[in-house]
Amino acid sequence: MSLSTFGRYKQKIFDSAAGLGMVAPTIIGLIILNIYPFFRNIWMSFHKSGSFGKWTFIGLKNYTDMFSSEGFWKVTGNTLLFAAMTVPLTIIIALLIAQLLNQKIQGKGIFRAIYFLPMVVAPAAIAMVWKWMFNTDFGIINIVLTSLGAPVKMNWITNPNTVMLSCSVVVIWSSIGYDAILLLSGLQSISTTYYEAATIDGASSFKKFFKITLPLVSPTMFFVVIMRIMAAIKIFDIIYMMIEPTNPAIKNAQSLMYHFYRESFVMNNKGYGSALALWMVFIIAVVTFIQFIGQKKWVVYDV
Repeated sequence: MSLSTFGRYKQKIFDSAAGLGMVAPTIIGLIILNIYPFFRNIWMSFHKSGSFGKWTFIGLKNYTDMFSSEGFWKVTGNTLLFAAMTVPLTIIIALLIAQLLNQKIQGKGIFRAIYFLPMVVAPAAIAMVWKWMFNTDFGIINIVLTSLGAPVKMNWITNPNTVMLSCSVVVIWSSIGYDAILLLSGLQSISTTYYEAATIDGASSFKKFFKITLPLVSPTMFFVVIMRIMAAIKIFDIIYMMIEPTNPAIKNAQSLMYHFYRESFVMNNKGYGSALALWMVFIIAVVTFIQFIGQKKWVVYDV
């Protein structure tokens, strides 16, 4: 081996080592915080937790108990209903707001900050404020409705028929700003030449929106939809902080993540909780797979 060849070989080794050193913190963090916990969770789902960290292998019992439980199917239905109630409305309203913010109006920066503000507010603060607003006796919502002639005051978060709607309103309100900012970035990436050509052809604003804006913003919307569905399936904080365990409407508000919390940390049934976590992973994987299949029909990547 000549000196020049040895020098190039040594340089390649040095470059590879330097590259691995740079990505090592990320890889180590991924292994410790994501990969190991996932496989540990699978192992735990086949065991029953005991005192002093003792685990007993019970095979598929956690899964058979889970699928045979009426409460499990109830919280699964609650979670899917919650996603169906929040995701479409959040995306539609966020897209309309993004479209308005993309226009030439004064104070756009202020409006963007106002819409994004709920994302930087602590979920506990959001839950406390909305819980006060939904209060039956002195909540501002009932006060306004009563002043407008409503015959009775609504029990928004203690009525099983309205508790899911109330939680959905809070989540939609707190999520719109973030989704609108993402969709706004997609709108701003659309070249103005498409709109100029459409204007020359005499296209109306309605036709421009559905023939130009929607198709060209669809890649960003696809990402937003995936993230919003994942967030809806994993919903926990708003429900936990707004609905007390003694609330008579708790059964109609429990999500899979809330059920996981109660089983794992209140009932200390971590093996069953691990099975619930894997069930959530399965639902998210199935929904995401369906979305990736369906994107071929509505997402436009090439113009």
